[in-house]
Amino acid sequence: MNRFLIGQHGRFDERKYKRDFKPGFYGIEACLLENEEHTARLIEESTGRGFQVGIHFPLRAGRSKLRDALFLSPDDAVRQQAYDYVTNELDYMAKVKPSYILFHYPKPVVLDDRVDWKHWRFADASEFVYESAYRLEECKEKSEALFEWLSDRGREYGFTPVLEFDALNRYVYATDMLEELLLRYPDIRLCLDTGRLFLQHKLDPYFDAAQVIRRYAVYADLIHLSNTQFTDRVQCHHYPVLPELDPGDGWAPIARYLGIVRERNPNVNILFEHRSDAITDEQLERCYAWVEGLLNAGSANEK
Repeated sequence: MNRFLIGQHGRFDERKYKRDFKPGFYGIEACLLENEEHTARLIEESTGRGFQVGIHFPLRAGRSKLRDALFLSPDDAVRQQAYDYVTNELDYMAKVKPSYILFHYPKPVVLDDRVDWKHWRFADASEFVYESAYRLEECKEKSEALFEWLSDRGREYGFTPVLEFDALNRYVYATDMLEELLLRYPDIRLCLDTGRLFLQHKLDPYFDAAQVIRRYAVYADLIHLSNTQFTDRVQCHHYPVLPELDPGDGWAPIARYLGIVRERNPNVNILFEHRSDAITDEQLERCYAWVEGLLNAGSANEK
């Protein structure tokens, strides 16, 4: 379990920390902490217990209208605001000595015009642009600028820049654009979110989540792990992964996904990005044990 993390979103939740965090866990990923007291508790515990801290940008709440930095915006002013936003937060984030800082990519999301995205959640219309209005060459140019800038900031501040896939279009899964950048900028790593990938697999007839995991797991430092149930709509989101959740009932094939990850990148870290309050203590222990088994020894009952 030395590769496992729990999340702390909005505040340092003492109850969640006491219940979910186990001896030997790798660390905690924090996001949108509401005040300085919660940051101080995170520093106190990580220093005292010797675990790592990851940051799902931003670390503190209330600094911007949108959570995510729109690094790829076609609007020059919006794009500059995104870089300025992160720059202004780096010194504050540095005091928690993060092992990584995670940003969503691509942002704005570049949407495939052929797909119905009504079930995808966006906080604001500025968070997406359609592929028909955003050329591949523009995506390449702005992505390379981002990779170069994040690599420089990572070396300057001593953290690994991690990009978490948001909704993906053909520029990512049907061209070599991203792989070429990852090879040229090896300091940049990826995060694969099982819930997000599964949801796109259900919504987008051109997208295969397992193929994307197989292709990009080798570049990943982190898996955001949770289950999602989708039939004709999203019924459960950020639910803990449990072996009894059958893909035949609309749940994500977590065992298959983690089997691919184990094959491609056995040293990846796992953040349990789930609502642990939805299950019992016994179920939470089974969740951890099942994932540990899938990553280390596999399972004869992969679904």
